Amino acid sequence: MYPKSLKELINELMKLPSIGPKTAQRIAFYFIQTSLEECQKFSERLINLKIKLKKCKICFNFSENEICGICQNIRRDSKVICVVGDQRELVAIEKSREYNGIYHVLGGAISPLEGIGPENLHIKELLVRLNSEIKEVILATSPNVEGEATAIYLAKLIKPLGIKISRLAQGLPMGVDLEYADEVTLAKSLDGRREL
Repeated sequence: MYPKSLKELINELMKLPSIGPKTAQRIAFYFIQTSLEECQKFSERLINLKIKLKKCKICFNFSENEICGICQNIRRDSKVICVVGDQRELVAIEKSREYNGIYHVLGGAISPLEGIGPENLHIKELLVRLNSEIKEVILATSPNVEGEATAIYLAKLIKPLGIKISRLAQGLPMGVDLEYADEVTLAKSLDGRREL
């Protein structure tokens, strides 16, 4: 139905996360209608990304330098480490503009079904960073089965070090009616309630 080159592009686009056949087809047709210069610019950006982007030697955030901008920033509170599963979670926390500490990116979460164990994550590197200067570790892994398992595992490793361990609060998002909340979310909300 499609020429070989178009079919190949659609197949490659479908390998991207959350891209199905129709979306891949739309993107492919976008590139057909775009100028050759724009297509070249796009492909150069992809190649440039793969060449320049690396992981920070300290926290494993993405960076174009050996050490990322967050780790280099002396105004950040280096006594508090926020542990996240991946860089997207780090970005989400940064967007809140409420956190001024440093980070540690694990590179995923413990998931035996996917063959990801503690040895596949940057847990050893986190433990090396936990010296006497560190006052708190915030476990900001996702509130799913894998994230919870990872948080519990890390808490067991960190607790003997005498460092304060905290977990992000979980519960109801703003603007949601209680009647539409699921039981687990309501239970977490009740468990994490605070005094006014």
